[in-house]
Amino acid sequence: MTVEDLKNKISKPVTKFSTGGFRPKNTIEESWIGKVFAYNEDEDIPLDKNGNAMLPLAQFHLPNLPYVHPNLKHTKLITVFISAELPECFEEMGERWLIREYDNLENIQIKNIENPNSFLNAFPLQAELDEKDFPLWDGGGLSMKDEAEVLKLENEGIIDDYFDITDHIYDHKIGGYPTFCQSGIGDAEGFGEGFQFVFQIVSDYKANFNVVDGGSLMFAKNNDTKQWSLYYDFY
Repeated sequence: MTVEDLKNKISKPVTKFSTGGFRPKNTIEESWIGKVFAYNEDEDIPLDKNGNAMLPLAQFHLPNLPYVHPNLKHTKLITVFISAELPECFEEMGERWLIREYDNLENIQIKNIENPNSFLNAFPLQAELDEKDFPLWDGGGLSMKDEAEVLKLENEGIIDDYFDITDHIYDHKIGGYPTFCQSGIGDAEGFGEGFQFVFQIVSDYKANFNVVDGGSLMFAKNNDTKQWSLYYDFY
């Protein structure tokens, strides 16, 4: 296998997001961090298991994004909420974190509601396509067979190192591979049987969002059951 063959095999497309840097229009077509303003008529900011309002963490409008993960092919909008007291990894959704998915926007209302105790700064997100996101080496999503191919190329002197031929995207993103700080759990079965990594929200100093110590929230979805799984790690 040539270097280019390997790169084409293991790379995945991704929509990556940069925080701020432009004047928002505050319309439903925008994606945000630190703010959620799209709700159904009967929805409000969800409460966590202690009865406290969760943090409106992010909102993603999918139809105008350059790439959307296949597990979101019928989804038009996602909003993400999380408790100020972070959930445990793989904790069931509902008591300390919540994702709302909307297959249509007909009944969506823009509501100016906020959590007065939120410490997050709201910024619009600028979306950009990247055709080639690569997994991190240590449990980042490479199969054992692909790892063997990399080592073979190294041993033959064709490449010096895996990181010389690959780039990993560390931003907020939909698609691609998860950004692990420690040894990873892959992008599929590590999140639970039938689950596959779909998107992540990383620590963001502009938004005043920090996952313990520079970590990332990584979300996976089971396309059969439609359930979500959450994992995170940090430095």
